[in-house]
Amino acid sequence: MVQPVVGVLALQGDVAEHLLMLDAVGARAVGVRRPSELEAVDALVLPGGESTTIIRLARVFDLLEPLRARIGGGMPVFGTCAGMILLADRLEGGAPGQESIGGLDATVRRNAFGRQVDSCEVDVSVSGLGSTPFHAVLIRAPWVEKVGAGVQVLARVGHGPAAGRIIAIRQGTLLATSFHPEVTGDERVHRLFVDDVVRPALLA
Repeated sequence: MVQPVVGVLALQGDVAEHLLMLDAVGARAVGVRRPSELEAVDALVLPGGESTTIIRLARVFDLLEPLRARIGGGMPVFGTCAGMILLADRLEGGAPGQESIGGLDATVRRNAFGRQVDSCEVDVSVSGLGSTPFHAVLIRAPWVEKVGAGVQVLARVGHGPAAGRIIAIRQGTLLATSFHPEVTGDERVHRLFVDDVVRPALLA
């Protein structure tokens, strides 16, 4: 079985946690900070962190346009929390003039769950992960307001004030979650990305 090389954008955020998770599910995980490193990977994770900081650093490191080109060319990408914001084609509640990398035909609301003190944890059913709920950690998290016709909704909040809100989506080779699976010890979302998104894309 081919071992995919999966990069984690290592500019800011939960980089180490994603690297460990990817290694655990059979990928060769590497940090990505330069265009040459981006070109060497089969797929990429955009980690949680601060979306405005990550986009600013992507420009500083001359990564923004190469990222857009690789995503436009079909590279598999998994965005978590801030990574979901970065992948969205349309943003609501963003900082003035905030831009994204784009690729996902979705409208994402930044900080939808509120400030740091409003962070929460909920058990959700995620399509493709079996019947056992996934413990979703939502930290200053976004949610998805609208999706295009080609976007599959994988998970919604089941109860509470945010009941019904979309927190996981997939569009072809792009996967995004509002929550942070890298901090839970539950490998299933990373395994879904590597086995069901990345490996089929390499064989296509």
